[in-house]
Amino acid sequence: MAHLCSERKNIQGHPCFGGNHQKNGRMHLAVAPRCNIKCGYCSRRHDCANESRPGVTSRLLTPEEALVKVREVMASELLGPMIKVVGIAGPGDPLANGETFETFRLIGKEFPHLIKCMSTNGLLLPEKIGLLNELGLHSLTVTINAVDPVVGAKIYSHILYEGRKLSGPHAVEMLIANQFAGLRKAAEYGMTIKVNTVLIPGVNEDQVPLIAAKVKELGAMVMNVLPLIPQADFASHQPPTTAQLEEVRAANEKIIGQFRHCRQCRADAVGLIGNDFKPAEVGCAA
Repeated sequence: MAHLCSERKNIQGHPCFGGNHQKNGRMHLAVAPRCNIKCGYCSRRHDCANESRPGVTSRLLTPEEALVKVREVMASELLGPMIKVVGIAGPGDPLANGETFETFRLIGKEFPHLIKCMSTNGLLLPEKIGLLNELGLHSLTVTINAVDPVVGAKIYSHILYEGRKLSGPHAVEMLIANQFAGLRKAAEYGMTIKVNTVLIPGVNEDQVPLIAAKVKELGAMVMNVLPLIPQADFASHQPPTTAQLEEVRAANEKIIGQFRHCRQCRADAVGLIGNDFKPAEVGCAA
C-alpha cells in the first residue's frame, strides 16, 4: 500500500464524516450537468422541485451564480450558521465539467473556512486529483459498484473516455482501475474519502465486501451502502428491503466503518441531512 499522508485535511464539522448531522449542514451546488458514464440506475432530471434523489436539481448554476447563492445562504440568519460544507455532486459527474473547478476556486477565495467536498464516479480522478488538491478539496466521495468488470458491465452501459464511447467489461475494467488509482492518490493527499455503493439485489451483493476491503486498503475512511432506487434501466428491479440493507451494512462494518444517515440527496440540497430546505425557500438573505 502507498504511504498515506500522515495529516488529514481538516474536515471538522462535516456531517458525513463524524460531524453532528443534526446541527451541521451542507450546501450542494448544481454546476456540473455533463456525465461521462451511463449508470443503469441513474435518471438525471432538472426542474423537479418535489423529488429528492441524486441527479435532481431545480436549475443548473454557472460558477458565478453558485457564488451568489453561497453568499445569500451564508448571509441568512437561519442557514448561515449551520452550513459547514459546500459540495458539488452533479447532476452529472463533477470531474467531467470545467465549471466544477472554477466554482471551487471562487468559493475558496471568498469563503476559505467552508469545507470543500465533491462526489464523483472516479473515471477522471487520477488526472484531476492534483488540481482538486490545489483547490483545497477536503473530502471526496467515489461511487464504486463493483470490482469485477463483468458484474460492472451489468450496471454501466457505457463510458465516455478520451473521446471514445466504450462498453462491456473492458470499459468497466478501465473505470474500476481509474477509481482505485484516483482513490489512492486522494488518500496520499490527505483527503478524507467515503465510498458509495449502490446495492442492487441479484446483481452486486457479492461485490460489496470486496469493494470494502479494497477501498479500505487504499485509504478510504467510511463506506455508504445505498439502496437501489428503481428507475431508468432498473425501473422494474426490486430494491433491497430495509432488513437486507441493514444485513449488508452490518456485515460490511466488520471491514470498514459504515455511513448510515445518508438520504440520497439532490444535486442542489441545502440544509441538514434529512431536513433540507426546498429550492424556493433558499435565496433570501434574511
